[in-house]
Amino acid sequence: MEAFNASMPLPFAYTFAPSTSSANVTNSISSPWMDWRIWSKLPQRLLDRVICFLPPPAFFRARCVCKRWYGLLFSSSFLQLYIQVSPRHHWFLFFKHKSLKSHIYRNSNSSSGNGQSSRTNICQGYLLDPNEIAWYRVSFTLVPSGFSPAASSGGLICWISDEAGTKSLLLCNPLLGTLSQLPQTLRPRLFPSIGLVAGPSSIDVTVAGDDLISPYAVKNLSTESFHIDAGGFYSLWGTTSSLPRLCSLESGEMIYVNGKFYCMNYSPFSVLAYDIAANSWSKIQAPMRRFLRSPCLVENRDKLILVAAVEKSKLNVPKSLRLWCLQVCGTTWVEIERMPQQLYLQFADLETGRGFDCVGHGEFIVIMIRGSDKSLLFDMSRKRWHWIPPCPYYNIHAPGGDQEGELHGFAYQPRLATPVTGLLDQLALPFQPFNA
Repeated sequence: MEAFNASMPLPFAYTFAPSTSSANVTNSISSPWMDWRIWSKLPQRLLDRVICFLPPPAFFRARCVCKRWYGLLFSSSFLQLYIQVSPRHHWFLFFKHKSLKSHIYRNSNSSSGNGQSSRTNICQGYLLDPNEIAWYRVSFTLVPSGFSPAASSGGLICWISDEAGTKSLLLCNPLLGTLSQLPQTLRPRLFPSIGLVAGPSSIDVTVAGDDLISPYAVKNLSTESFHIDAGGFYSLWGTTSSLPRLCSLESGEMIYVNGKFYCMNYSPFSVLAYDIAANSWSKIQAPMRRFLRSPCLVENRDKLILVAAVEKSKLNVPKSLRLWCLQVCGTTWVEIERMPQQLYLQFADLETGRGFDCVGHGEFIVIMIRGSDKSLLFDMSRKRWHWIPPCPYYNIHAPGGDQEGELHGFAYQPRLATPVTGLLDQLALPFQPFNA
């Protein structure tokens, strides 16, 4: 590499003070580029700027170098610089999937148990860096039992209470280990869909569907929204709206794109869109809706992408996995990508009709086969498909282990600073206490 050629001149002139004690050190230096006397004179502001560009694993390793670097995580000046210049890392965060059956089983056991807390099992998440194809493990020690991950945005993970009724929501930064609580929702629900968008100076949360209209009946009827911003305006679940009639959305995360939350509607397939500013819902027709299987919505470069398998009966349309992009008009879909046929045949042999789930972030889309540890990574910018090695920290086929199924993923942007959560601390509200 040319940059490490010892014969090249130094990038700037620097005169060392003559010293007899440093003569041996000078002779032992093979390359002036690694001379500690140069690097030790760099301004701290410049060093901090370089550190801001480190990915999270490298940053936490660098904290072991000295006391000052260890304290950067608590330095307001460094964190302000970090917010301004640090690049976005398009990562993914996976959790062990909880089925509806497991929720009901746990709740019945906890109510009939001996009163001891089930907090012994600390929830763990699994980070995937798609650029390096590297896995990391993170523990959520502050999150109490009885909560499940529901959404992610701006470096924060939203957790929602499992118990039926009015819902409690928590916002957690897994890198910092911080936990902030939102006020409880106003309407009782079972397993609603959650939408979260956390910006630099505002937080919006939308809870939709699964209204408990009676102890034995659930319907998708209403939406309630939470908003708070640095300008002093806040709405504590006071903004409500009704979902479209005869909709059938499944519980899960809603996808945020350009001021709207999107989620899938089933039987038949369509897409539901919630405009946050207008507080209104609309329905978008899905492409080839009669022939879609396992449709999933993902965000990719501020665009809404629909990923689904196509199984058309006509022989001139082979089975495939395709991607459509919603156009600016908001009603038209355009096919943008199709999995290579040879790869799809291999994918179909592993999937065997069980279905798949998708999650997108930045340039990447992860496609996970249900009931297995097999998953594909698609790089939109390079048009590359390749298999992801299984997570080494979680074995779905472990004998005697907790056989609850596959991993469920969220788009996650690791952030060392999320000052927007300070807005929640300013709300003087009588929050319902929880056992952390």
